Amino acid sequence: MRYSLLDLAPVPEGSSTADALRNTGDLARQAEALGYHRYWLAEHHNMPGIASAATAVLIGHVAGLTERMRVGAGGIMLPNHAPLAVAEAFGTLATLYPGRIDLGLGRAPGGDHAVMQALGVHPERAENFPNEVAELRALFGPPVEDRSVRAHPGEGTEVPLWVLGSSLYGAQVAAALGLPYAFASHFAPAALEKAFEVYRRYFRPSETLEKPYAMLAVNVFAADTEGEARRLRTTMQQAFYRLRTGKPGKLPAPVDDLSQVVPQGAMPALDEALRISAVGDPAQVEAQLRALIAEHRPDEVIFTGQIHDHAARVKSFAIAADAMQRISRAEAA
Repeated sequence: MRYSLLDLAPVPEGSSTADALRNTGDLARQAEALGYHRYWLAEHHNMPGIASAATAVLIGHVAGLTERMRVGAGGIMLPNHAPLAVAEAFGTLATLYPGRIDLGLGRAPGGDHAVMQALGVHPERAENFPNEVAELRALFGPPVEDRSVRAHPGEGTEVPLWVLGSSLYGAQVAAALGLPYAFASHFAPAALEKAFEVYRRYFRPSETLEKPYAMLAVNVFAADTEGEARRLRTTMQQAFYRLRTGKPGKLPAPVDDLSQVVPQGAMPALDEALRISAVGDPAQVEAQLRALIAEHRPDEVIFTGQIHDHAARVKSFAIAADAMQRISRAEAA
C-alpha cells in the first residue's frame, strides 16, 4: 500500500517562516528517501502557524529538491482561484516536473470570512465546484482547436486531479466525475465511514480512473516511547483547540500536562476530531495503522502530524514509513 505525507509547513513558536520553509525542504528530501509516494502541501490563509499559503510556489520548491516522489496540493481551494489560473500554474509545474505533479481540489475557503473578502471570493462560488473541477480537467486535456480559452502551459499535461472533502458532498463529486478521493479524516472524521461508502457505491469509471481510489488521512505521533509520543501530540491538540476558539497562532511547544492549557470540557470534542491517529512507540503505531487500514480499507494512506520539534517530526514520519513497509510486506507474504 502506498503511503504519502501531507505537510502544512508549520511555523513553531520560537521560529520563523524562513525556518519553516527550510524544514519543509529537509522533510521532503527525507520523505523521498523513506519511500513516501506523494508529498502534498495545503492552502491555508491568514494563519501565522502555517507557511504553505502560496501552495503552488512551495510545490515547485519541493519538486526541485526531490527527484522521484510525486508532489502536489492537498489541496488547492478552488473557489479562491479561477480554473484557468490554476491550470496555468499546475501546467507549468507539470511541464517542469513531468509525471510528478498532483492537484487535489477542495471547496472550502482556506480561511475565514475576512480572508474571503481579501481574496475577492463570493461565498456562492463554492456551489459551482463540480463544474469548475470538470473545467479544469478539460483545460489539462488534449488540445481543442476551437476552444475559446486554452491553458498555455497546461493543455495536454493531464495533471491528475483529486477531490478532497470532509463531508458526503466531496464523495459524491468524486464519484460522479470518476476521480480519486481523499478524505480529511485527520481533523474531521465524523462522516468518514459514510463518505467512503458513498464514494465507492456511486463511483462512475472515467478515462482517468477505472475503479474507486480512496485515500485515508491519518495523524501520526510516533517516538521511541509511548510517553514521548503522547507528549508530542499535545502540540497539535493545543493548536487545534486554539483554532477552534478563534486564537490561531504559531505551533505551540508540547506540554507535560495538557489539562493546564486545554479545559477538560473541550477534550471530548478534541478527541473526536483527532481520533484518526496513530500514537505511540513503533509497535503501537504499527498496530494502530493495521487496525485503521483493516477498518476503512483505503487504497492509500497519507500521514500528517503537527509536531513542534523538526527532528522529532522527521523521526515520527520515519517510524510511520517503517510501519507501512512492514504492513505491506506482511500483506504480500
